[in-house]
Amino acid sequence: MTILCGESAAELFTAAARQVLAHGSPAAPRGMSTKEVLGVQLHLTEPRRRLIHLPPVRVLNPAFAVAEAIWIISGSDAPWIFDFNAQLVQYADEGVLQGAYGPRLRRWHGVDQLDRARRQLLADPQSRRAVISLFDPVRDHSGHTDVPCTLGFRFFLRDNQLHMHTTMRSQDLWLGFGYDIFTFTLIQELMAGWLGVEIGPYRHCVDSLHLYAQHWEAAAMLPAHGYGEAMAPLAVAWEELDNTLAAVVATDLPTLGDTGWGTFAQVMRGYRWWKAGDRDTARADATKIPGLAGDALRAWYEYLAPAEAVMPR
Repeated sequence: MTILCGESAAELFTAAARQVLAHGSPAAPRGMSTKEVLGVQLHLTEPRRRLIHLPPVRVLNPAFAVAEAIWIISGSDAPWIFDFNAQLVQYADEGVLQGAYGPRLRRWHGVDQLDRARRQLLADPQSRRAVISLFDPVRDHSGHTDVPCTLGFRFFLRDNQLHMHTTMRSQDLWLGFGYDIFTFTLIQELMAGWLGVEIGPYRHCVDSLHLYAQHWEAAAMLPAHGYGEAMAPLAVAWEELDNTLAAVVATDLPTLGDTGWGTFAQVMRGYRWWKAGDRDTARADATKIPGLAGDALRAWYEYLAPAEAVMPR
């Protein structure tokens, strides 16, 4: 197994891209050319440094990163997520992403797996049974367009630190990794808070780590190192989780206040303004968003603006 370590998601992303470009073998599932490395473990030592921001080569949409995380953790498969990433529509069957992680995480045949893992570790801190499964053989071999890439999560509480392991059958490094690691380390941080322990290392285990041919040139231009500052701490009591997530979606800033959740709501609100055509308000509001989230949102707007300028009107 190839093992890569980094303090930030940006550092891991850069190291993984170099690994795939240098050592990847050709593979073409569904006729699409890739370079692929089988059996990779990406070890993130500081999970709160979760947002990849490497302009001008790789600029993520932080509003989609936030929205998808909230969408998943709340257990949703509602179509509002398409407002933040319209490309997802092509993977939907009858308007629904059949592989959506949220219902599997929170309502797996009537079981809230997130709560079960939390309760398992509260009852037995040394347990090896805090497992969340996302792949459903019955559903996912039935021919749906959207099939989960993530197989599941495991949590281990050791030395007052919560370790999290994720297993992926497949990982598109360029398009998917940045958003996946954002959501998964947020789950880890929340779980650590519910258990009253520190956040330990995060391990992202991938069976097929790959880059599609159209991303090889850009991947080769990534900087040698990616810093990635830590995001503001996020915490919420288990009993208030769903209400808090709903407040973020509703951008209820008076309720959320000056917290990391409030920052998430600002990011989502600003992108909604942008999508509605109110560019000036969106840009002005982004200057008020603190830290890397604000930097990334402003960079995303700049990334979108040239593309819009050349679009036929």
